[in-house]
Amino acid sequence: MRAGGCVCGAVRYEVAAEPYGAAVCHCRTCQRVHGAPMVAFFSARKADVRLTGELGEIRTSDHGIRRFCRACGTHIVFDDSRYPDEIDIATTTLDDPAPVAPRFHIWTRSQLPWVKLGDDLQTFPERSGQ
Repeated sequence: MRAGGCVCGAVRYEVAAEPYGAAVCHCRTCQRVHGAPMVAFFSARKADVRLTGELGEIRTSDHGIRRFCRACGTHIVFDDSRYPDEIDIATTTLDDPAPVAPRFHIWTRSQLPWVKLGDDLQTFPERSGQ
C-alpha cells in the first residue's frame, strides 16, 4: 500500500496495488500546471486508488483532466479519457516517493534546452514507453 496527498493534508490517497508506468513528463502542459521543468508520475488502476478530500479540476486537453487540492492547489492526478481504467499520480505527492523511480522520459521534444538528463533512462519524443 502506498499513500500520499497534498501539501496541506486536505487531500489524501492510497494505492492498493504496485504502481506501473513510472515516468518523467516534459510536456508543456505538465510544465505549466506544476510550475516545474518536468514532472514525475506513475500510473495505477482506478480501482486500486482511494482518494479522500475535495478536488478541483481543470480540463487541459480534449482528453485530459487534472485534479488538484482546492485548499492548497497541489496537482495530484491526471485523468486521460483514452485510458479510462487508469489514473496518473504525481510521484512526489507520495509520502515516500523514493521507491517509485521513473523508468523512462516522455514528451522530450518539449524538454527545456537547459535541462540536461544525467540518467540512462530511455526517452520518447512523445507519449510512449508503457
